[in-house]
Amino acid sequence: MARIKVPRKSTAIDMTAMCDVAFLLLTFFIMTAKVRTEDPVPIDVPKSSIQQPIPESDFATISVGSQKAFFGMEGVDLRKQTLIQMGDIYKQTFTPDELNKFSTITSIGVPFAQIHQFIALSADDQKKLNKPGIPRDSVSNELFNWIREARKATVALHNTQLRIAIKGDSKEEYPVIKDVIGILQKQKVNKFSLITNLGGGGTAPKK
Repeated sequence: MARIKVPRKSTAIDMTAMCDVAFLLLTFFIMTAKVRTEDPVPIDVPKSSIQQPIPESDFATISVGSQKAFFGMEGVDLRKQTLIQMGDIYKQTFTPDELNKFSTITSIGVPFAQIHQFIALSADDQKKLNKPGIPRDSVSNELFNWIREARKATVALHNTQLRIAIKGDSKEEYPVIKDVIGILQKQKVNKFSLITNLGGGGTAPKK
């Protein structure tokens, strides 16, 4: 007796669900990716064999380059509150529009007397501006105040301690770094990080 041949049918795979998952993952990574912020001055960071991710909140960076110091904070609310507290010290007030605009600025590098003019500039003009750096001498140690007020604002807003990192050029003269470390030690901040170059970047914790 002849065998009955069962007709073969082609297998159809519905790829709709897989495409949906792929696009959802792609959207997630795009929305959660953090844009790399530009340094206020060219900084050739030193190499390191230790890698630790840079936090995305409750974190401040002191950038040092060309014998200048710059200060940056992570967090919209932290930037606003720190600016308000600095205004109280230097008897200056800020409009809601100025506070909102300042909350998008990743690094400050001008004396506080020029902060209104700096905020008023467009983002492109802020990048092009030849910033003198934040004063840190004995007469006007504004960097000390920025760090102190940012630390106070972090405790008030998030009930946690502000983590601080120093990002210095590998060829920077030691006295500038010494000044910054001295300012931190005056506030009894003896634990901080050094931002170094390791693949995608990271921090090497120091005491």
